[in-house]
Amino acid sequence: MKQLLQLKLKIFAKLILWKYRPKIIGITGSVGKSSAKEAVYAVLAGKYNARRSAKNYNNELGVPLTVIGAASAGRNIFGWGAIFWRALWLILLPDKNYPQILIIELGVDRPGDMNYLLKIVKPYIGIMTAVGPAHLEFFGSIEDIAAEKGKLISGLDRQSWAILNIDDKRVRKYIKNTDASVITYGFDQAADIVADYVKFSYAGGESDINNLQGVSFKVSYRGATVPILLPRSLGVGQVYAALAAIGVGIIYGLDLVAIAARLREFICPAGRMNLIKGVKKSIVIDDTYNSSPEATLAALDVLSKIPLPADGRRWAVLGDMLELGFVSVESHQAVGRKIAELAVDILITVGERARDIDRGAASAGMAPDDIFHFPQAADAGKFVQSRLNVGDLILVKGSQGMRMEKIVKEIMAEPLQAKELLVRQEEEWLKK
Repeated sequence: MKQLLQLKLKIFAKLILWKYRPKIIGITGSVGKSSAKEAVYAVLAGKYNARRSAKNYNNELGVPLTVIGAASAGRNIFGWGAIFWRALWLILLPDKNYPQILIIELGVDRPGDMNYLLKIVKPYIGIMTAVGPAHLEFFGSIEDIAAEKGKLISGLDRQSWAILNIDDKRVRKYIKNTDASVITYGFDQAADIVADYVKFSYAGGESDINNLQGVSFKVSYRGATVPILLPRSLGVGQVYAALAAIGVGIIYGLDLVAIAARLREFICPAGRMNLIKGVKKSIVIDDTYNSSPEATLAALDVLSKIPLPADGRRWAVLGDMLELGFVSVESHQAVGRKIAELAVDILITVGERARDIDRGAASAGMAPDDIFHFPQAADAGKFVQSRLNVGDLILVKGSQGMRMEKIVKEIMAEPLQAKELLVRQEEEWLKK
């Protein structure tokens, strides 16, 4: 039934694309796809009729649903019938409001996934963010993952554009492995779009943790330099997302000042290094959407650099990083060693694999009395809530299956805002 459903969705999506011929912006990578998608949408939405994929609609079901403009019906057969009728309606009758641009994540979990998706969509712009060991258990190596994701870029034609993160060596090689015109971005001065002078931004200019409002930086392109502010976002990941979006804006003829203004509307997706006010005047860095070794290390780097009051403490609350295959033990232990190196005050871990984070931290000199482990996120949340002090800064991160957002909900100052601010607040998730 699932294969039949996929086939029907694929056929409908291809017919709709053939009829309306929207420009497609395809985004792939191990990290940063959703943030890049939202940043690109923020840049284009003010001028163009654009649609971006919802939630994590980046697979053989999600991509056609984005083309159709429908939400998944789950196990509701009548819901799928309604989706098919909507698709037929789009094919048979003209819709003058159909989007000019579709911004679509292209996810890769297993070998062959990108081939399947590229049989549905033909991107005008391909964006490759970064490559890491996510889903490594289904691939032989990180290079195999890069090769599968890189099919997006190598498959572009001469009328297309590739936007590439030059700071990632596995992405950089596609500069010479595509027929498309290429725009590169990153912190490397060799990039076409260069970010520099990244710093935390404070409302009112006072470096008080309670006034922390986001991250700012300067971007340069062909001799022009403009400041960029990303409200409610932290970390290098959001900077990279903004740089990719700037590349798209340039392709569509927008100037840097206009792009900078549009990026002020960029709201990073829930669970991606978002700032949330915590109980007892603490601050939470909510990075609970998913996890990987590279993303966790980057998040810890941000945690270590935000200035705190004299009595403020840094908490790392980390869950299992899943689907790492044979590198799982070493990856978790490397995270633990980094926590000790950065002198994080308190480490909380959740899940069996995360015990290796504890072992790594202890082996690198972190005091055992500052390390705590819980099998479930809910128990960890209650423990953290009971121990927080004014001025504490808490990073919460883990793979999707660990449900680390439950911890954020426990310690956020306004839990009634959970549906608005946190990931996985839909009914089907709340029942799990």
